[in-house]
Amino acid sequence: MTYGPASTVIELARAKGVLIATAESCTGGLIAGAVTGVPGSSHVFDRGFVTYSNLSKQEMLGVRSETLDAHGAVSEETAREMAEGALSHSQAGLAVAVTGIAGPGGSHHKPEGRVCFALAQSGAESFSETIEFGAIGRDNVRRATVEHALGLLAGALES
Repeated sequence: MTYGPASTVIELARAKGVLIATAESCTGGLIAGAVTGVPGSSHVFDRGFVTYSNLSKQEMLGVRSETLDAHGAVSEETAREMAEGALSHSQAGLAVAVTGIAGPGGSHHKPEGRVCFALAQSGAESFSETIEFGAIGRDNVRRATVEHALGLLAGALES
């Protein structure tokens, strides 16, 4: 089994002494699974939150109902609150969050393949972005989301 970017994240986090948390919606825990699939991940992975429903985002991460009402679950605003909530509900110093529409389906305003990402770090301003992966199929959207989230984690740890 190859670990790819997840092993890089583990190495960088270990070198910096940073604990990681994940907050996932559309990936259903796949990012946490990729990270914890790497030997030695227990030294740097604190916890993962799988918050598929809006209620779970509110209860587990503190996402505000006003944010969900104004922007929806698939938004950078919600992703930022998810990442910040993962930090505040864990011992982690770095958290990544993802929320999106893996498909099939979507709408004109929120098409299949749209995923919103956020990073939150202790002592730093949160970062968010939206990636349009397109209608490449549910498994491919989820796979691409995991890869991108791991890249975001690695980038934050390298800086």
